Amino acid sequence: MANISRYNPTRDALDDLFRGFFMQPVRLEGQQEVQIRMDVSEDDRAYKVHAEIPGVKKDDIHVHIDGNQVSISAEVKNEKEVKEGEKVLRSERYYGSVSRAFTLGQDVDENAAQAKYQDGVLELTLPKKVAVSAKKLVIQ
Repeated sequence: MANISRYNPTRDALDDLFRGFFMQPVRLEGQQEVQIRMDVSEDDRAYKVHAEIPGVKKDDIHVHIDGNQVSISAEVKNEKEVKEGEKVLRSERYYGSVSRAFTLGQDVDENAAQAKYQDGVLELTLPKKVAVSAKKLVIQ
């Protein structure tokens, strides 16, 4: 005998949403998950950012500054091929992107900002913009 149930689009959509919610994405053996880990410090004149982005080429990193908002993004490309003579035993590829964005307490002078990438660490020096003080006019 057939079992008949009423179609409920809301319940079925929620079931589909939560069915894969707690599952980890498939990751190949030896594949490293790339994340941007950061330290942000501040002194009177500038913010200093140290962002760890291992295994990424300098040309694939992009930094965008808009007032007091800073975003760092990188394109990740990992390729691994294991050969034995002329025969390919295994070939693995991973392409993706990572990004981080944050807001600072004061606007950044983007013209004086500096960036350096060495040994998987991006170092940003973000000078603070001089605050424009209000001027009171004397009426004569």
